[in-house]
Amino acid sequence: MPALRWRRGAQLLFPGIVLLTATVIFLLFYALLWKAGNLVDLPDLRIGFYNFCLWNEGTGALQCYQFPELEALGVPRVGLALARLGVYGALVLTLFVPLPLLLAWCNHHEGEWQLAVGFLATASALLASGLGLFLTYTWKWLRLSLLGPGFLALGAAQALLILALMATAVFPQRATDKSLAAASPV
Repeated sequence: MPALRWRRGAQLLFPGIVLLTATVIFLLFYALLWKAGNLVDLPDLRIGFYNFCLWNEGTGALQCYQFPELEALGVPRVGLALARLGVYGALVLTLFVPLPLLLAWCNHHEGEWQLAVGFLATASALLASGLGLFLTYTWKWLRLSLLGPGFLALGAAQALLILALMATAVFPQRATDKSLAAASPV
């Protein structure tokens, strides 16, 4: 009876991993494309991966800064470029995850599964490092209460990426054990 329960659990694990991956892709698209990478989007403050606008008391409007003004404010060009590379690179790598997962599931080949694990691990590391770099350079203008839906989506995507990574890293060992148990005549 426990073997039957485990088999049902293994059959549900693959669709669960695919659903997690699809949710991560949706959250990354929402935060980085729909919200334009803005972590704070208020009438008097807009800070994101491509927008850096602070309220100017003299003009009574938002003043958006570009480089070299951003460098004068303490936001290095290389740091911002690496932060962008991290978060947008995570989106691109996550887009590649479903294909090796599907190939591994159909062909029962562990190599494709390991490729998906590699994509998930790299995407998770890129997202965490990109978001961390960005927050490090812009924290003096941010407060936790100011962070909006774009930040929440990126945080949720990071958590789900870690969950999907853990599930895909554990799954091939159990699948191999099941195939060995089914092949043995005992």
